[in-house]
Amino acid sequence: MSEELAPGPKESPLAPQAGPREVWKKGGRLLSVLLAVNVLLLACTLISSGAFNKVAVYDTDVFALLTTMMLLTVLWILFYLLRTVRCPGAVPYRDAHAGPIWLRGARGGGLVLFGICTLVMDVFKTGYYSSFFECQSAIKILHPLIQAVFVMIQTYFLWVSAKDCVHVHLDLTRCGLMFTLTTNLAIWMAAVVDESVHQAHSYSSSDSNASHTRLASDPERAGNAVGGESCLCSTAICQIFQQGYFYLYPFNIEYSLFASTMLYVMWKNVGRLLASTPGHSHTPSPVSLFRETFFAGPVLGLLLFVAGLAVFIIYEVQVSGEGGRTRQALVIYYSFNIVCLGLTTLVSLSGSIIYRFDRRAMDHHKNPTRTLDVALLMGAALGQYAISYYSIVAVVVGTPQDLLAGLNLTHALLMIAQHTFQNMFIIESLHRGPPGAEPHGTPPKEPCQGLTFTNQDALHTLPACPPTPGLVSSSPADHQEAVGIVSTPRSHWRRRCLKDISLFLLLCNVILWIMPAFGARPHFSNTVEVDFYGYSLWAAIVNICLPFGIFYRMHAVSSLLEVYVLS
Repeated sequence: MSEELAPGPKESPLAPQAGPREVWKKGGRLLSVLLAVNVLLLACTLISSGAFNKVAVYDTDVFALLTTMMLLTVLWILFYLLRTVRCPGAVPYRDAHAGPIWLRGARGGGLVLFGICTLVMDVFKTGYYSSFFECQSAIKILHPLIQAVFVMIQTYFLWVSAKDCVHVHLDLTRCGLMFTLTTNLAIWMAAVVDESVHQAHSYSSSDSNASHTRLASDPERAGNAVGGESCLCSTAICQIFQQGYFYLYPFNIEYSLFASTMLYVMWKNVGRLLASTPGHSHTPSPVSLFRETFFAGPVLGLLLFVAGLAVFIIYEVQVSGEGGRTRQALVIYYSFNIVCLGLTTLVSLSGSIIYRFDRRAMDHHKNPTRTLDVALLMGAALGQYAISYYSIVAVVVGTPQDLLAGLNLTHALLMIAQHTFQNMFIIESLHRGPPGAEPHGTPPKEPCQGLTFTNQDALHTLPACPPTPGLVSSSPADHQEAVGIVSTPRSHWRRRCLKDISLFLLLCNVILWIMPAFGARPHFSNTVEVDFYGYSLWAAIVNICLPFGIFYRMHAVSSLLEVYVLS
């Protein structure tokens, strides 16, 4: 639990004191957290139970629970928009750090983009289940329709209210935000389980130990709710709908997680007292994408991005083909990833070294958004750490040393190093002050000290220039030199390098997200870990840890875009 008054950007000495309603602030937060934990545990129990045949939990039960949760969430959001925020003094403060550019802005548009893709996925799911309506439960068709309404209303709600610091209906707002967050996490878990089961069937159709599930859309279990009949997806349009919505699952997964992060920040801001401190704000000025860069980072990043798409297509074609070229596909896949991970590791380390020469002050003010970003980066990286360490043990202990084993081992080691150094660079970048901020206790010296002016009035146009009597004029050449010094700060080359680094890392993380998110599973194509741990254990490790690794990539992209804008 946070402190009674969470400052941000810094605490106002003139801010109004908390009233009697806020005396029970910690108790109100505890109540909302307990509500969220219990609802989430119930949802997780049903979703995980519905993933196996030998339990009496059907996919219709899971769909019914998720549909009910989404309907209740929509009702609360409507109450918030139509009643809560219209109360007098409901939102006296707005957090400038909440709802950053990568979730709300026109440049990032992450939440809107993933929301639109989720709507397309709901259309595909509705078409898929409608293809055999006569043997399906109505809840399977109702669920994607309700989810489409839920996504539209929630996206609008987050777009207009992400910065709100609400001061009315405090406990109800906290519980509503936590319930909405829980609903998104339940949708995320259902999507992850569904996609993981679908991938497991794709790679283990010949494995007799593979468990058939109820949540995945395989033909033998697409529907059995009415009289035990089997619903077969036999038409071409049905198969298009089925394949289409599975390819759109990554966007639905990221939408749920991004919405959850924004809701958490809103929950932290309920009852928060802020001061207006524009001088310390990190709000970026409008910039174009490649402005003030050396173009080396964007060009090299685009080259790796295009090469990665080609490698991904080759991998998918060769692994799914009948020619037995899986080994060649794995060599190409591992080789590209080794090159990409090695470059991103060196670039991240270079960025951290550049910060050693950066004079900008560290921002130590409390910021719920930044704190959450750092926690998600560190926590999500644990998923890929776990997979890498399991792979290292399997390669070193249980397999003969050949080319594929060496590539697998190098890939695992570089994955650990890349996550570590990239997190160091991103976290330090997020804690840096805005451009031009001096270290605490250091008086500003640039651009006034040591300059000679021919125009005495020009002195007053420069920021942070104290009155200096008796400036002596020298010559027109000195004047041009002075103007050049003022217009070109000494740290200009550092800012350009940092922007290049952030854009390069951003593009690399996008391609490293696309590969696993859209079906690349070398963890199963390469049988080293499967033979060492057994299919059931290794599948459980991958299906639990890999979604966190995929989320890490997209969250790193969003953080790197923030770093680029603020550099």
